[in-house]
Amino acid sequence: MLSRTRLLAVSRKEVLQLRRDTRSLVLAFLLPVLLLVLFGYAITWDVNDVPTAVLDRDRTSRSRELVEAFPASGYFTITERVERPAEIDRLLDRSAVRLVLVIPPGFAADLDAGRPARLQALVDGSDANTATIVLGYTRGIVQSFSVDAVVNGATVRPPVEARSRVWYNEELESKNMIVPGLVAVIMMIIAAMLTSLTIAREWERGTMEQLASTPVHRVEVVLGKLLPYLAIGMIDVGVVSVVGVLLFDVPFRGNAALLAVLSLAFLTGALGLGMFISAVARSQLLATQIAMVATFLPAFLLSGFMFSIDVMPRVLQAITYLVPARYFLVVTRGIFLKGVGVEVLRVQGLLMIAFLVLGLFLATRVFRKEIQ
Repeated sequence: MLSRTRLLAVSRKEVLQLRRDTRSLVLAFLLPVLLLVLFGYAITWDVNDVPTAVLDRDRTSRSRELVEAFPASGYFTITERVERPAEIDRLLDRSAVRLVLVIPPGFAADLDAGRPARLQALVDGSDANTATIVLGYTRGIVQSFSVDAVVNGATVRPPVEARSRVWYNEELESKNMIVPGLVAVIMMIIAAMLTSLTIAREWERGTMEQLASTPVHRVEVVLGKLLPYLAIGMIDVGVVSVVGVLLFDVPFRGNAALLAVLSLAFLTGALGLGMFISAVARSQLLATQIAMVATFLPAFLLSGFMFSIDVMPRVLQAITYLVPARYFLVVTRGIFLKGVGVEVLRVQGLLMIAFLVLGLFLATRVFRKEIQ
């Protein structure tokens, strides 16, 4: 039979140890905010102010109009005016520009005559992601210019005009997707690392002998040690969320209470996983290393935070179902950006509850009070 008194006594003992452990306090309260600010500014998929060179061999008002459309879009900056084709290789080799726009002679004449006008766009493909985005921007600008082209004095309009509307991230800013994802990734790492030190610390400091001599059940030890870190984790989720909204101007459209409840389930599972690692390793250094490998890499690479799961090989797609951060990532982005409720996040909530049960089961199963 579990005793509330013994459980709270273990929790009080863990709080006292935390107050004397400056390293753990820094890890608990400062590191999440530091990681959010660092990754929030460092990671971006936005491509703006692309350095662009122009070789205008037509030198007409129509060619100048096309060139001016590029900086007017806000995505490109004309940094070089090229006079000879031989200069293009030098600029791309030195990465001085990302895009070279080449307008051949007769560009305006072809437009006025109703013939297809030729245009060449040379893109530095050493960074494939940036090159793909730059090509997309270029096509959009050229298509917009073509729609407004004047042929024989008449403005050409397409028979079908598409008007797109973006929901949830209207400005298409990557920070609005990155910051909510960082909440999930950071809390997975911090939670597991915090509790990965608990039981290992008892063994290293020689206090496990004292704990073994008490009538405290191992379930009471696990839950008692977990409760202070669960409170810290909930505070961290709140602080990181507020910093993300205020510092990065990320919208928060959902229910804060729903985020708190789902965060509680996720953190409990992550803390249980960290305690399981601590019980197995029995060394703070080894436990920290295992926790980092077991949480950071899967959460960062296989949760859908950095790379879309849909484009991964099927084997890796199957592995992602074992990564709890995958489900919490859907929760944070859904609540922050879309304002969705339980009816949408029901499956993720149930899976995180399963993760909670598994984490506590593993921690309780592996932990032994006996001195070996």
